Amino acid sequence: MIKPPFPPHYRHEHGPVKNVNEVVTEQLTFGQRASDWIAEKVGSWEFIIGQSVLLTIWAILNVTAWIQHWDPYPFILMNLVLSLQAAYTAPMIMMSQNRKADRDRIEAHIDYEVNLKAESEIKVILENLEAQNIVIAELHKMLEELRGK
Repeated sequence: MIKPPFPPHYRHEHGPVKNVNEVVTEQLTFGQRASDWIAEKVGSWEFIIGQSVLLTIWAILNVTAWIQHWDPYPFILMNLVLSLQAAYTAPMIMMSQNRKADRDRIEAHIDYEVNLKAESEIKVILENLEAQNIVIAELHKMLEELRGK
């Protein structure tokens, strides 16, 4: 019988797969954490409802003058406060979105590395299967010769 041409035993020589969340979290600065927190809070229904309630109370108190007209109609102070809020939250939300884009790039790179590892392991598996096919064909041939004699 011919010595079967099996490939050498496969050894895993690559590092562990990285968790994208851990990689990104390790790199966060205080400012990035703050911008993510603000984007999370401002982009929620709780914030929209809370702000709507606050602005409604502001308008009612100033129109009815229950306490004092600190911002009479047309609510110029309220417009100033809302403008300041928009001026500061918009860049913070953009910083958070930019960071999320960076995270997506890291995730794509890690996916690429995993795909390369999987491709090399699949290649080894296919080589092993081909070697097994050769051996099975050889054994089948030997069985036919034994039956024929």
